[in-house]
This record gives sequence, C-alpha cells and structure tokens, in this order.
Amino acid sequence: MEHVEKYREIILKVLREHTEIPPAYNDITDEIIVDRETDRYLWMTRGYQKHKRIHACVVRIDIIDGKLWIQQDNTEGIAPELEQYGVPKEHIVLGFRSPDVRQYTGYAVE
Repeated sequence: MEHVEKYREIILKVLREHTEIPPAYNDITDEIIVDRETDRYLWMTRGYQKHKRIHACVVRIDIIDGKLWIQQDNTEGIAPELEQYGVPKEHIVLGFRSPDVRQYTGYAVE
C-alpha cells in the first residue's frame, strides 16, 4: 500500500490548488481539514454572503482500503483532477453516487 502515501500528497495538492484561489466574496474562507489517523480530507467553506451564514463541506475524500472514496463533491468534478496527478480510475470511488449507479461512472464500484 505504498501508493497510499502518494495519494495523500495528491489529495492535499488538489485541495490546496482550489483553496488558494481567493473567494469571490471577502467574508468567505476556505480551509482544508485533515485527519491522518482515519485518512479523511475535507475542504470546508465558511463565512457570510451578505447576511447569510455559509458553512459547508465542498469536498470530502476518504482513503479506504487503498482507494480514494469521494464522499462529497460540490465542484465541477474533483475526480478528473485526481486522475491528472496519477490516481487511476480503478482507485477512485464516487461514494456520493448510489452503489447501483457507480458501475456506469467509469470509476471503481467500491
């Protein structure tokens, strides 16, 4: 499972690329939350848009049994970006899709 350490680095690189872009609204902050013990990676956004409170998980990726499980993806698609850095499709599971639909996504079923 030596590829897991590489995957950890790739996840952080992709999330950093997104969170380093200044938000369109000054009162919004993006942050990356990492739990290395359980291999959970979250990109959270928080702040205020006018008077409305914003607090949401943009992306959540877990490493489970050597595969990247994308549990939440509120981007235009984080999986292709992971692929660009070397994660093969068969090691990416779109966990936010129901199990019966995953077989049609081109990514791992589980």
